[in-house]
Order: sequence, then C-alpha cells, then structure tokens
Amino acid sequence: MIIYPSIDIRGGKVVRLKEGDPNRQITFSDDPLAAAKNWIDQGARWIHMVNLDGTFAQANNNTTILENVARLGVPVQFGGGLRSLDNIIQAINQGAARVVLGTVAVEQPAIVTQALDRWGAEMICVALDARDGKVSVRGWQEKTGLTPVEFGQQMVDLGIKHALYTDVNRDGGLAGSNVEGTIALGQQTGLQVIASGGVTTVEEISSLRRSGKVAGAVIGMALYEGRITLEKALLAAAGDSNAD
Repeated sequence: MIIYPSIDIRGGKVVRLKEGDPNRQITFSDDPLAAAKNWIDQGARWIHMVNLDGTFAQANNNTTILENVARLGVPVQFGGGLRSLDNIIQAINQGAARVVLGTVAVEQPAIVTQALDRWGAEMICVALDARDGKVSVRGWQEKTGLTPVEFGQQMVDLGIKHALYTDVNRDGGLAGSNVEGTIALGQQTGLQVIASGGVTTVEEISSLRRSGKVAGAVIGMALYEGRITLEKALLAAAGDSNAD
C-alpha cells in the first residue's frame, strides 16, 4: 500500500481547503518544491499534487512547479483542472507519472478512452469525488446523480484500473476518512482504490491495508499539522507493528 503525501497548490503556495471550500483555506508553505523534498527525504515513494487553481478554472502557472518536483526523481500523481486531452498531454510532458481525471471523466469519457489508448492504465487515474454519496465535479461544487460505485463501474468498463476516492465532507477536517466506503468501493468495483479525504491516524491506514482492497492513501492536513508522521504512515502501510 502506497502513501502519497499531498501537495495542494494554489497561487504557488502549499495549502489545504476544508471540505474543498476555496474560502476555507490554510496555507502551509510558500515553497512547494521544499515541501516535496521534505516528504521525499522522509521516505515518500510518490507525491500527490493538486493544482487547485486549475480545479477552480483560474489562470495559473502551477504546472511549472510540477516540472520542478518531477525532477526530484520520485513519481508525481497530478490532478486539478485536467479537462482536455491537451491539458493531460501538458501534464505528462511536464513530468507527471500519473494524471488524475475528475470532471472530464464524467463529462467526456471519450477523453478517458483516448488517454488510456495513448498512455496505458498505469498512467491514468480517475477521481471518484463524492459529496453526500454522489460524485461531485468542477472543484467539488456540482453534484451528479451517480454514486462512486456506479461511476467506478463505468470507468472499469473503459479500462481504468486506478481510482482516487475522496469523501469531500471529510476532506481537510481531520475527522477521519471514510474507511468503510473506501473498502466497499474497492470490493464492488475491483479498482485499485486510493483513499483520500480526512486520513488522519495509523489505525485508519492499518484498516485500509488489512482489507486488501485499497492500494494507497493520500494524506495532507494530518501530515502538515503533525497529527501523524510520514514515518508512522509508511510503517502502517507496510504492516509494520512499529507503526503503533
């Protein structure tokens, strides 16, 4: 099970948004590259990066940060505002090892098929972002009529293997992740599910790992606020008893 320290970028800074609300922002660092180096020095094998300005369709140059972080030698899973094939091409050309597709996967699934045909299933991840049990799009601001399982099954039919599942109501709140929902999603779809949204404790990570149905966990706020250390998270993901 892989632990993905999260670097959410807005205006060139590392931030977190509570429940995806752009008006409830906490800024943690003015230097995303230094933040990435810090997590890598602590043992991270992947970095999860979100271009929040892209998510909210605001002009930005945050992809240059992706380029610099990708040069550090650890694969970057990158999402936020990738709503066309050209956006995906740019992110991959700038170093993304895997792209996360959310809104475009719901609204233009043909682009998902094109991306899979061009780069293969290992480089494409679909975001199953859910608010109140329904998949949300456009920066989590609009709800669809689909449940994560329904949408996940549609993506499996296209050839998707990796899915990022975020329970938006828990994101950035340090109240714990939706462990049961995450595991159920993996069980019911067969997707390699990556948990996101509120992952805070060693116990949650251990429960996700023991299920055998969860491939990874993105951790953001809990790391930045010191609720859990990356060392403990990595140990828990590996099943090491020293994580406790």
